[in-house]
Amino acid sequence: MDAQNMEVAALIEKIAGLQAAIAELPSLSPSPEVDRLFTDLVTACVPPSPVDVTKLSPEHQGMREALIRLCSAAEGKLEAHYADLLATFDNPLDHLARFPYYSNYVNLSRLEYELLARHVPGIAPARVAFVGSGPLPFSSFVLAAHHLPDAHFDNYDLCGAANERARKLFGASEDGDVADLTQELGAYDVVFLAALIGMAAEEKAKVIAHLGAHMVEGASLVVRSAHGACGFLYPIVDPEDIRRGGFEVLAVHHPEGEVINSVIVARKAVDAQLSGPQNGARGAVPLVSPPCSFSTKMEASALKKSEELATKELAF
Repeated sequence: MDAQNMEVAALIEKIAGLQAAIAELPSLSPSPEVDRLFTDLVTACVPPSPVDVTKLSPEHQGMREALIRLCSAAEGKLEAHYADLLATFDNPLDHLARFPYYSNYVNLSRLEYELLARHVPGIAPARVAFVGSGPLPFSSFVLAAHHLPDAHFDNYDLCGAANERARKLFGASEDGDVADLTQELGAYDVVFLAALIGMAAEEKAKVIAHLGAHMVEGASLVVRSAHGACGFLYPIVDPEDIRRGGFEVLAVHHPEGEVINSVIVARKAVDAQLSGPQNGARGAVPLVSPPCSFSTKMEASALKKSEELATKELAF
């Protein structure tokens, strides 16, 4: 076995051990043991790795899928815990940085906006939807506060409890499954799709196809994905599934550093032929280098002020 294969085998063994330990936890709610195990998991997955999770053995693929579901459940409990904590403050928006991964949302949202601005020149959306917003819709907040202050944001999440928590902090959020959104999707200039919407590849492809069937031509889609060992934390989205869903893929970005999620920027195809490979060939996906119903009814100036107060506690 060569050095690269040995590295991959050692990583898979480590992650399988962590998955087994996490699966045995009595609860995924925040605790010292839960925090330790997930910190070890993220630390193992973030560095660049030659592993290709799409080529895992059936046994390890099953382990990976189970681990992603555990990560999703733990992330939901973590966000619910901090949403309840923030709700105890008179001015919750002044304390967002208490959430341990808030800086990740700041950096990821900035990256997504910069990729949108690069590949959709002059973009100035009037309405934006975020599908899979959860109890802490940080992404929409950061985008509205810093990057798209003139846009109206609507957040959608299937979990009623998550939406109720979001309402207490940010004002409003919409209950509903993305599969139930049809005509509503035609009102948005940009739709963001959260990483954990559609856990398996088939589920994700189905969601994307639904968006493609109801978004208007020329509207932008931003999809969060994963690459390398981060594919043990989040589902990996195949750009071909986005094309088959009726979109033109504009860029795929795999960041390094603090941002864990990959980002795919696409546009609802004006010509149906743009959505699929031409003459049976896979279309070229530009891999780019790093770029040099919640409604933002609050005034943009107030959003910015709250965001500045929160980010004073962050270390970049």
